[in-house]
Amino acid sequence: MPFVDLAAHHAPIREELDRAIDAVIDASQFVRGPAVAEFESAFAAYCQSENCVGVGNGTDALELAIDALGLPRGAEVITTPTTFVATAEAIVRTGFRPRLVDVDPDTWQLDPRALRGGLGSDVGAVIAVHLYGTPAPMVEIDRLLEGSGVACIEDAAQAHGAAYAGRRVGSLGRVAAFSFYPGKNLGAFGDAGAVVTADAELAERVRRLGDHGRAGRHRHEVVGRNSRLDTMQAAVLLVKLARLDEANARRRAIAARYRSGLDDVPEVDLPVEDQDATSVHHLFAVGCDVRDALSEHLRGEGIATGMHYPVPVHLQPAFRDLGYSRGDFPHAERIADRTLSLPMYPELPDGAVERVCDTIRKYFGAH
Repeated sequence: MPFVDLAAHHAPIREELDRAIDAVIDASQFVRGPAVAEFESAFAAYCQSENCVGVGNGTDALELAIDALGLPRGAEVITTPTTFVATAEAIVRTGFRPRLVDVDPDTWQLDPRALRGGLGSDVGAVIAVHLYGTPAPMVEIDRLLEGSGVACIEDAAQAHGAAYAGRRVGSLGRVAAFSFYPGKNLGAFGDAGAVVTADAELAERVRRLGDHGRAGRHRHEVVGRNSRLDTMQAAVLLVKLARLDEANARRRAIAARYRSGLDDVPEVDLPVEDQDATSVHHLFAVGCDVRDALSEHLRGEGIATGMHYPVPVHLQPAFRDLGYSRGDFPHAERIADRTLSLPMYPELPDGAVERVCDTIRKYFGAH
């Protein structure tokens, strides 16, 4: 059983994808073709926001979002250790310093209590990671940041279509960064990303920074980079966007089936669900003291698994200069040591989910 199955995902829409790709080839406008603006408009509306700027990938989206905010030199940006390394990488590569705060031991999301303790005069922004497709507690985060001048950036790389308190991810912070890596809930046929914001001026700064600082023909007002969503990827994303809600609903059904099948296995921990959060379950992760042994057992039974993320950011060699050490973020470390991701994709049959649950239950002797 694969961890994800992109071939199964594409099979029902293969003809429509082929037509979209053929149209791009026929027009041969591979950069700034009409599909780009069409997708940007559609995705902004989908996120209940005003502006979307397509970029080269999700990491670029984070960097451009941070850069466009114009934070003061030397500012710190708060995020959590429980995330893909790109979150902290983007902070460093834009010239700022990550300040890490621990996650909630129950929900595994950014802990507002830890955030409150981490806020200080040097903090210019907070990156709220919507981990595994579940939104961070944005109402509490916004309440903490209100009137502080500290911007909230949504790391929405795993959360296309998720919502918090009735509002879609992408409309909850000052600016949001999305990845369209092929395995995401909304995935391209290669690298792609987007920045979403209600702030038109901020969106224009992002667009300019991602296009060599261009302010007109032969005029470059700032030092930028080359990070644009190409027409082919935009065309593919338009086809998939029309089916995203249906796919996300199926992910929620699979997650509910996993929870039902595992909730009475005492050796397996499930993150507590925030009642205000509507997850899109990019990943379905569980906690287990014998994570590695369970993973190996499942592999032996033909069931693929993943680990997201076994080394937290503060223990990565690349970030040793931050001065953190083991024990500084006990909740993040416990999650990293124990988390196992189970197969999750919309085409996963109910019988396959039941097989995963039965295999885990039998491993622990839970009958």
